[in-house]
Amino acid sequence: MRIMSVVGARPQFVKLAPIAKAARAADQEHIIVHTGQHYDPMLSDVFFRDLEIPAPDAHLGVGSGSHGVQTGAILAQMDGVLERFKPDAVLVYGDTNSTLAAAVSATKLHFPVAHLEAGLRSFNREMPEEHNRVLTDHAADLCLAPTEVAMGHLAAEGLATRSVLVGDVMTDVLFQVRDAITRQDAVHPLAGEAEPGNYYLATIHRAENTDAPERLRQIVDALAAADRPVFLLAHPRVRAKAAEHGIPLEAGALRARDPLAYPELIAAARTSAGIVTDSGGLQKEAFLLRVPGTTVRRETEWVETVELGWNVLANTAEEIAAALTRPTPAPTDAAPYGDGHAATRAVDAIISAFD
Repeated sequence: MRIMSVVGARPQFVKLAPIAKAARAADQEHIIVHTGQHYDPMLSDVFFRDLEIPAPDAHLGVGSGSHGVQTGAILAQMDGVLERFKPDAVLVYGDTNSTLAAAVSATKLHFPVAHLEAGLRSFNREMPEEHNRVLTDHAADLCLAPTEVAMGHLAAEGLATRSVLVGDVMTDVLFQVRDAITRQDAVHPLAGEAEPGNYYLATIHRAENTDAPERLRQIVDALAAADRPVFLLAHPRVRAKAAEHGIPLEAGALRARDPLAYPELIAAARTSAGIVTDSGGLQKEAFLLRVPGTTVRRETEWVETVELGWNVLANTAEEIAAALTRPTPAPTDAAPYGDGHAATRAVDAIISAFD
C-alpha cells in the first residue's frame, strides 16, 4: 500500500525516521511530504541527513507566518499533492499546523487519515497545539496512541473504537541515537565549553513564553542566575524576540547557542545536569535519558514524567531555580512510552486498517 507522511517541524522529523524505516521493512511504499513549516536548515533538512530519512517526494516551502496564514498555505497546496500521489493512507504527526492542515485536506478529499501521537491532552485551550491535536483526532480514521493515558483520553471522547496503543515513536529513535553516540567516539557538541554533568541545557520556543517581553525576561533572568552554565539553544525567532525587547541572551550563567542537530542534541542532553524546556519532545527525552527535567509550562501532556518525579513544572524565577537545584529524582525502571518498537506497531496498524 501507499502511505503518505506529512511533516514540517522538528519533532515530526524525529518521529518520521523510525516510521520510514518500519515502512521499508514492511515493504510498503512511503511518500514523504515536507510542508516547510520549519524553514531553518538546522530544524528541517539536516534531520533528513542525520536520521537517514529519504528525501521528501514533495516540498511545499510554506515558511513562517501566523497560524491562519501557515495553515491556509499548507491547505492550498495539499489538495494537489494528494491528487498527485493518491495515497491509501495519510499519516499525520503530533500537533502542528502541518498536522491539522494535512488532516483537513485529506478528510475533505476522502483519503483515510491516521494520527500518530493521538490522544495527548494538556487541557489548555489557549494552546494552538491543543486545538490542532483535538481536531485532528476527531477527523482521523485511526488514532495511534503513545500511552495508556492517551488511550483513556480518546475513549473519554468517544474515539475508542478507532484507537490503537502503539507506544511512542520518539522513544524508538532516541534509543537508536543514544546507543549510536555511546558506541561512537564523537566530539561532544559543547567540548571545551563545559564539563559533563556541570551544565544545564535549555530550549524555549512557545509563544506564551517568548512573545510577551516581561515573560521572556523573567525566564532569561532565571536561567542567567543558575548555579551552573546554561546553554540556551536559541531558534532565530527567539533571538529576534529577545533583541526586539532588549533582553540579553548572554548574561550571568546564560550562554546562547544555535540549535543542534538531533544526534548532537541528545549527546548534549545526555551529559547535562538538567534540562530546562517548554518542548513536549525534549521533556520526554530528558526522562528517557534519566536527566532531571524542568518544564516551563503550567501543564504537560507527558504527565508520566511528572508522576515519576523526573519532570517539574516551573513558571516563576523562584520555581525554575528550585527545580534546577532539587535532589536527583528516585531511580525508576518504568517504561510508560514503550519498548522502542512503536513505529513497527504503527505501520502494522495502518496496514491492518486500510490495506
